[in-house]
Amino acid sequence: MSTTAADLMALSRVIPVVVLDDADDAVPLARALLAGGVPIMELTLRTPAALEAIARVADQVPDMLVGAGTITRPEQATIAVTAGARFLVSPGSPEPLVTAMLAERVPVLPGVATATEALALLRHGITEMKFFPAGPAGGPGYLEALAGPLPGVTFCPTGGVNHGNAADYLALPNVACVGGSWLTPPTLVKGGYWDEISRLCFGTWSEESQG
Repeated sequence: MSTTAADLMALSRVIPVVVLDDADDAVPLARALLAGGVPIMELTLRTPAALEAIARVADQVPDMLVGAGTITRPEQATIAVTAGARFLVSPGSPEPLVTAMLAERVPVLPGVATATEALALLRHGITEMKFFPAGPAGGPGYLEALAGPLPGVTFCPTGGVNHGNAADYLALPNVACVGGSWLTPPTLVKGGYWDEISRLCFGTWSEESQG
């Protein structure tokens, strides 16, 4: 079981960022990702089904490291971990939210978009961060520029990352993995095309993991 953010970032070069409308899709999707070689998934708290989906994966697919994304309010950190989330991801990093996430004693990836925000997280001892929204915030060029002044920080860029540009991010020394939704297209999830998702994930994961 992963115990640090660095551990979870090392599990896969691509972390699927998943939005589920139906909790019934959670377990077969988690199994499809595992079959495709991806042992980690971020279920975002953007729908009413999210917490139930996290609980089902945590209970029925123990080999899947399931986390909660889109943590935007301090109380959501406790709610998500109680449901079964084993890591927490936020789109931003205001002080009360970061404090609440750290209090849960699970790996956290708070979101940053600027050097100032990254420096604020370093004061908490956080060195692994989500870079969001990666594309609009400056893309690979921006992250490359941060490598010099912030040598101890490792990023997981998310937001505007896709199969076409993931390799550009993964080639950077301060990027351990990327997050994206292209591994779990809504049309495949809603249609129950689990084998297709496994093939898609395996091909992407294998290719990117060689980078």
